[in-house]
Amino acid sequence: MKRPTRREIDHRLRDAEGAVASDALQILNPESVAADAIELGYLIHRDLPRVLAELIQTATADDYAGGRPPEKSYENKILANELFAFRVYSKRFDCRIYLKFTLFDETFWLVSLHRNRHKGGRNHG
Repeated sequence: MKRPTRREIDHRLRDAEGAVASDALQILNPESVAADAIELGYLIHRDLPRVLAELIQTATADDYAGGRPPEKSYENKILANELFAFRVYSKRFDCRIYLKFTLFDETFWLVSLHRNRHKGGRNHG
């Protein structure tokens, strides 16, 4: 069976939702996320938890855009943790958003959050 299964994806989304709701949130690359936030028109310090909650609550297993099996991070802070990527339509931004994260020590680690940039293939939005 190919990983992640629909059930595993649903479980990761619920864990992500819980971590964000309890403010267990870290940003892997703040400069990159800040630049993407400016492009989307929201303020990280004020809006990020709400933006993440909306995206996670909207996401389904059908929105999964990551590897099968999930890719593993090469970043030191989250080294070897599985990365879960989604393409989710956002009413707030009126476009598809690419969201990539991992969960480590009950903390949601934001890797990417930006307008879907990929053209063609499974990331077309």
